[in-house]
Amino acid sequence: MHLNQESISVFDIFKIGIGPSSSHTLGPWKAAFQFISSLENKNKLQEIQSLQVLLYGSLAKTGIGHGTDIAVQLGLLGEDPVTFDIDLLHSTINEIKASNKIALLKKASINFIPSEDIVFLNKESLPYHPNALTFLVSFINGDSIAETYYSIGGGFVKKENEDMSNQEAIRLPFPVNNANDLLHWCRKTGMNICEVVLENENSWRSEMETKAGIINIWNVMKDSIYKGCHTSGFLPGGLNVSRRANDLNKKLTNDAPYNNYEEWLALIVAKGNNFNYILDCVSCFALAVNEVNASFGRVVTAPTNGAAGVIPAVLQYYIAFCNANDNEKIINFLLTASEIGSIFKKGSTISAAMGGCQAEIGVSSAMAAAALTEGMGGTQRQVMMAAEIAMEHHLGMTCDPIGGLVQIPCIERNAMGAIKAITASQLALQSAPDFAKVSLDDVIKTMWDTALDMNSKYKETSDGGLAINVPLSLSEC
Repeated sequence: MHLNQESISVFDIFKIGIGPSSSHTLGPWKAAFQFISSLENKNKLQEIQSLQVLLYGSLAKTGIGHGTDIAVQLGLLGEDPVTFDIDLLHSTINEIKASNKIALLKKASINFIPSEDIVFLNKESLPYHPNALTFLVSFINGDSIAETYYSIGGGFVKKENEDMSNQEAIRLPFPVNNANDLLHWCRKTGMNICEVVLENENSWRSEMETKAGIINIWNVMKDSIYKGCHTSGFLPGGLNVSRRANDLNKKLTNDAPYNNYEEWLALIVAKGNNFNYILDCVSCFALAVNEVNASFGRVVTAPTNGAAGVIPAVLQYYIAFCNANDNEKIINFLLTASEIGSIFKKGSTISAAMGGCQAEIGVSSAMAAAALTEGMGGTQRQVMMAAEIAMEHHLGMTCDPIGGLVQIPCIERNAMGAIKAITASQLALQSAPDFAKVSLDDVIKTMWDTALDMNSKYKETSDGGLAINVPLSLSEC
């Protein structure tokens, strides 16, 4: 947070991972993998006698509901969240539990009892960030080490006392720390926001690689929409929340036959553009993604898992109802969205444990609003106006998940965030930015100020709000 000249790529904002949470699942997964890999690099993997993981703050309070313990074990095994076979998740975890052993990086087997060696310190928090986890290792020779990592939101991980200079060594042709910087480069070059971002991405890889990677990101988003629209039943976790996207999709398609995404999309488009129909479609798209996310499915952090449905839903709306079923338009949409997300990360936070749900749904809605506005022909200032409008009307939104699960109110909030993004875009496209009273940088600063003032019980701890006012036995969504 708040790092000068931080270089953030589109693939830092959009990461392929497994739900239900980028900060509580993907982040700890990556931290565990980084830690155990560092020991292997020091030739100490085979010397480990015992290992314990301590979870602090928000990770401890809502870690069970977010699958933090599961993620840590998969990270220690050396599994990759991008490619791990989701169907093997439960059998993999059950095998560790049954044997009381874990094969670190699938090479070094040690005694490990998850219920004892993963410790949830519900009443302890570390000062740098609420999402902290410490790895304690004892070696055969009697030595021991302790290393702490922070999951700072959106799947980003920072090791305690880590020197970030090497990670920030890449110098971009158009460095952007805030919205005003971005507007400066657009004015100076005459380029659209997506074009500025693509030029910066060339500092990491070829343009062809960037575009191919972005289409792969969209393919995962698309798959999560389609899968969610065609999966029925109840979500895991004990709240018995019924999946709704499947039933809604059946109503939208009138149970007409189709065999794949392309045929399904053609059917959705053919049904027309009635206002209520479009609203239902957008809601269905968003609900679908987050139902997949809530069931340990594969989604894209956008910029987080808890908000993973907003951008796919708005992009699917853009494709289906705005004649944008074109790879270049999809690529440009995601490039623009990613830049807005990176500005929020630099100037505020994308971690609900730091800023409440305004940091997740609010940011994703602003990203989607900006991308849609540029795609619909808006000027650079209208793009930023759309992002500002979307965030302005999410300011102060709390994160109070019932039962610590990314289900109530998280899933519905994705639908609301998507609709707000479309509305914000329409308002910006019909407005003159010259007369706007609030800038994007103003709203980002306000969001951060609000995050600092917000009571910790509304920051993904399940200590306040809906999480304590709705009896679990009555929780149905």
